[in-house]
Amino acid sequence: MATITDWLASLGLSEYAGRFAENDIDIDVLPELTDRDLEQLGVSLGHRRKILRAIRDIGATATATVQSAPEPKQEHDAEREHDAERRHVTVMFTDLVGSTALSARMDPEDLREVISAYQKCVAKTVRRFDGFVAKYMGDGVLVYFGYPKAHEEDAERAVRAGLELIAAVNGLKSRASLQTRVGIATGLVVVGDLIGSGEAQERGIVGETPNLAARLQAIAEPDSVVIAEGTRKLLGDLFELQDLGARDLKGLAGPTRAWAVLRGSSIESRFEALHSGRTTPLVGRTEEFELLLRRWQQVKCGQGRVVVLAGEAGIGKSRITAALQAHLQGDPHTRLRNFCSPHHQDTALYPVIGQLERAAGFTRDDTVQQKLTKLEAVLVQSDAPPEEIGLIAALLSISSAERYPVPELSPQKRKEKTLAALLAQLERMAASQPVLLVYEDVHWIDPTTLEILTLVIERVQYLPVLLLITARPEFKPPWPAYAHVTNVALGRIGR
Repeated sequence: MATITDWLASLGLSEYAGRFAENDIDIDVLPELTDRDLEQLGVSLGHRRKILRAIRDIGATATATVQSAPEPKQEHDAEREHDAERRHVTVMFTDLVGSTALSARMDPEDLREVISAYQKCVAKTVRRFDGFVAKYMGDGVLVYFGYPKAHEEDAERAVRAGLELIAAVNGLKSRASLQTRVGIATGLVVVGDLIGSGEAQERGIVGETPNLAARLQAIAEPDSVVIAEGTRKLLGDLFELQDLGARDLKGLAGPTRAWAVLRGSSIESRFEALHSGRTTPLVGRTEEFELLLRRWQQVKCGQGRVVVLAGEAGIGKSRITAALQAHLQGDPHTRLRNFCSPHHQDTALYPVIGQLERAAGFTRDDTVQQKLTKLEAVLVQSDAPPEEIGLIAALLSISSAERYPVPELSPQKRKEKTLAALLAQLERMAASQPVLLVYEDVHWIDPTTLEILTLVIERVQYLPVLLLITARPEFKPPWPAYAHVTNVALGRIGR
């Protein structure tokens, strides 16, 4: 393992990477860490146990490898020992439904084209979520999430990729109607040497997780995603699931709990979805919280303010935001929440669209006309003129030409008018009562949303609006310094 950041990511604990770096803890120091050391770093009890167990699991061989050079040996043996590593990986196994029946009725050349199109569809879809196609096995594909590149939300990425893959395969233009099944499992594996060469090259993986993913795929219904308990624990309430109960799976000892993934959940906040029912008290952030309360008092006096909370993942940005929202529940105001997503950084105005859809109360079963009626009810309350209603309806992909026609415009002009309509909507809300406007995780923001956010920051100083922005340190604000903007860098508690 190359760095302490990679090692923590393999455990799903990337949020502590900054704290380890601040205290000069690298791979060499790991074997000497104690529970007391980890506690002083601000690591929770459960995560301390996980880290200490992982350090023990590395064993004497791994310790010797990172502390000193290995004894001379044959070159290929040294490379094999260096390449093998323990990783926490989410494994997806997917196959084409009914391929045996297809082979019985299709010419082999035609079948080859169908399977090739399916495999390309899988590769294209999972790579959008940083999945690694490890192996093609006839009509099946083995995919890793968390290797070779680890993310804190690899389990979520795998499930979203599985759901999107089903839609993509259904949409393939092929000689036959295609369906797929997906099985997903998460666990500790040993990733070994590269085997083969060229397109046949693959990275060997040892552990129960790949076998479990394959068995779950086998019990999945066509066009469905089935996940194991290890994956389920990492998802919180990000998805709507159907409990399939304990299932007997071939080759695995004892019944295995499984869930079918139905769809993404309607919970608007990632923080709330991942911490449902498990929110801890706000500790050690009194100074930052009181700053927000002072800014809110200024807003109530008509002075617009912006606060940017920046810090590493897991350091408490969303927790402080949630505490402020809870504190203001009894205070008359309008709350607007915009959530940036790591999976929609190329979708223009994705956070704004989500906020509008939630405000209008859209449901999955709504018709276009029902959506337009709901949206109209929200916008008319703020005295939005017809052209603005038409522009915002178009932004939400709602046809409104008959009731709210929009003139023919160039793409650039339409964008300018749409952004102006959204700004006007905010101004009308602020004229009625103070507004708490939240933009979470702007390190994942798409360019168009960043454009309107910059416009809001320029305008908000003249409005009774508290704009609260959360971001990781890598986000570099494109706007200049303003007197009404306060930047708060969240450090480790007790530092």
